[in-house]
Amino acid sequence: MPVLTTDAESETGIPKSLSNEPPSETMEEIEHTCPQPRLTLTAPAPFADETSCQCQAPHEKLTIAQARLGTPVDRPVRVYADGIFDLFHSGHARALMQAKTLFPNSYLLVGVCSDDLTHKFKGFTVMNEAERYEALRHCRYVDEVIRDAPWTLTPEFLEKHKIDFVAHDDIPYSSAGSDDVYKHIKEAGMFVPTQRTEGISTSDIITRIVRDYDVYARRNLQRGYTAKELNVSFINEKKYRFQNQVDKMKEKVKNVEEKSKEFVNRVEEKSHDLIQKWEEKSREFIGNFLELFGPDGAWGHKFEPWSGKIPHAEEQLSPCATTTEPAF
Repeated sequence: MPVLTTDAESETGIPKSLSNEPPSETMEEIEHTCPQPRLTLTAPAPFADETSCQCQAPHEKLTIAQARLGTPVDRPVRVYADGIFDLFHSGHARALMQAKTLFPNSYLLVGVCSDDLTHKFKGFTVMNEAERYEALRHCRYVDEVIRDAPWTLTPEFLEKHKIDFVAHDDIPYSSAGSDDVYKHIKEAGMFVPTQRTEGISTSDIITRIVRDYDVYARRNLQRGYTAKELNVSFINEKKYRFQNQVDKMKEKVKNVEEKSKEFVNRVEEKSHDLIQKWEEKSREFIGNFLELFGPDGAWGHKFEPWSGKIPHAEEQLSPCATTTEPAF
């Protein structure tokens, strides 16, 4: 498989090779045996010390233009991204996604700094180095993880891992006595910028936890953590537990109020139904009464043809029933 080659120095100032071997003037036919990008996600990404690149083919330097045009399948563009990756979040994942998709055929190596180095130059971390290494191994965009990565990239490190380009956001990163630890990488033409994700960072997450410390302390006490594990004083522990009890009572009262409202609503609905039915029955009764006893009712029509008078009681007596008083 042919290997891409360039002049001794590219137009952007990138040296042709980081090795001490003399540059080749022709296209070599030596097959590359560099690790290939992961095609399946059934296992975590390997560590660099477990799958170091032992390819014997000359690792010719690529320009960004060449890398974007595409490289042979057996010669992926080796892109390096580094960081602390504490409390691994979506901002980290998006940066690695950008680094992975910079070129059509890329192999993403991710360097993670150790605890000692991080605590020395940046500060204390929430996750230890082993946890941070494992978090990166399980990111789908990562092909290889380099443990105990250096704070400042050296030519020896770049050559050892056959790194073509370094991906990072282009904001100057001042640390370890330097205004920008990536300055020499930018000058060598090996730097490819990525974009930061606004609104999410490890510092933002820690700030939220510190701001709502009491809430999370109470939450973890409820879940069975001890005051000693949370580094909570005796007085604060009692305060948090009392607050938890108060919250439980408030929740019970709230539930009772909601159930009471539901009961009242049901009673009101039933009362409304009963009143409505009573009104209907009342209208029905009045209508039936008027139909029977009203001016045009059935009862009036029944006696309308009869016009005779009702005889008096004495007139109804029979002649034989009459008596005469004796004469004296």
